[in-house]
Amino acid sequence: MIQLFKMAFRDLGRNRRRSFFSSLALAFGLALLLLLAAFIHGEMSSAIDSTIRLQSGHLQVRANSYDESKNSLKWEDLVDNPDQVAAQIASLAPVKVATPRLFASGIVSVRNESAGVRIFGIDPASAANAPYRAGMVSGDFLTADDRQGILVGQALADKLGLKAGDQVNLSVNTSNGDVAEQLFTIRGIYTTQTNGFDSTTVFMPLAKAQTITQTENHASTIFILLKDAAQTDSVAAALKTSQYQVLTWTQMDELILQTEDLANSYMVIFYLIVLGVTATVIINTLIMAVFERTREIGILSAIGMKSHRILAMFLAESSLLAVGGIIMGLILGGLVVAYFTRYGFYIGNMGVTGILINNTIYTDLTLNDTVTLTITAFVVSLLAGFYPAVMAARMEPVDALHG
Repeated sequence: MIQLFKMAFRDLGRNRRRSFFSSLALAFGLALLLLLAAFIHGEMSSAIDSTIRLQSGHLQVRANSYDESKNSLKWEDLVDNPDQVAAQIASLAPVKVATPRLFASGIVSVRNESAGVRIFGIDPASAANAPYRAGMVSGDFLTADDRQGILVGQALADKLGLKAGDQVNLSVNTSNGDVAEQLFTIRGIYTTQTNGFDSTTVFMPLAKAQTITQTENHASTIFILLKDAAQTDSVAAALKTSQYQVLTWTQMDELILQTEDLANSYMVIFYLIVLGVTATVIINTLIMAVFERTREIGILSAIGMKSHRILAMFLAESSLLAVGGIIMGLILGGLVVAYFTRYGFYIGNMGVTGILINNTIYTDLTLNDTVTLTITAFVVSLLAGFYPAVMAARMEPVDALHG
């Protein structure tokens, strides 16, 4: 076997330029696949993390009849005594924070412009608001007793030409189906680096949100973050009651998980296309080698080399080409992925409806993806060398000696 690899290495060295570029084609293909895998994983991981931190939490407790798509404000659809319920949930050891939130639909108007928004009534003191506090661009965060202040996202502020201290008219749906209007002052502008969230979400203190929507002492949901996401199902089982529904993040963020599965399915097809192109280069290289060494193959057959040894010799050549290409591909792909892991891809407002995708995507290459793509590239390269190897092994010695 060692002798075969020595012969294969010598034969590849006869045309070093062609052998190098064949391996380089595989290297570029593997590097591209590593980058794509890291991008998809980074994008989906970021979307899930953002949605959990900003919108869904690990768990939510809601009234059984609550319909999120309608932002229902009917008292029978809301959680009664939400502060008391949140305090009971927060006392559980796995729970990091539990806080009530009230959701309502509204319209922000300033001058001759307006925009539809979703209003979040929040407890300003809750640790669950850390992402919004950390993203303050200007102004101050809300206080619990503020009755005239709101926070708006930077994307919405840019759209309407707003800044901290400006006043806007806010129209809000109420529990009895009416619309309440009030002039609010923008206390601050925040950014979560997620345009899909920042352009549609307005924050106000929970007490004020309850007052303006006429839902006193009620909340849409109890937003829950856990110390360990792996405990989601066990905590959900502990919180299960006949009075409320308990939703896990996998149920609330099902669209993201489905999108990830769909993206992975399409990427498998793309992987095969890229590897198929690189395999074609390797096939071409080895077929050229077979034609150039026809007389040599005939001599080897004439002196007693068996067909399976000739087959193995060409497979050894394809293996060496694959190993060289994979090593270069891992180095090249690792450098490119490392760059985008640090600096990211800026995609701006290109999110999918219903999914919170950050404006900048940072790649995240997993060991599993690296190993899978490396093995796949090697196997495809080995299969690519099989046809030229069979062609060489089936040559008749007499015909081969005549060229």
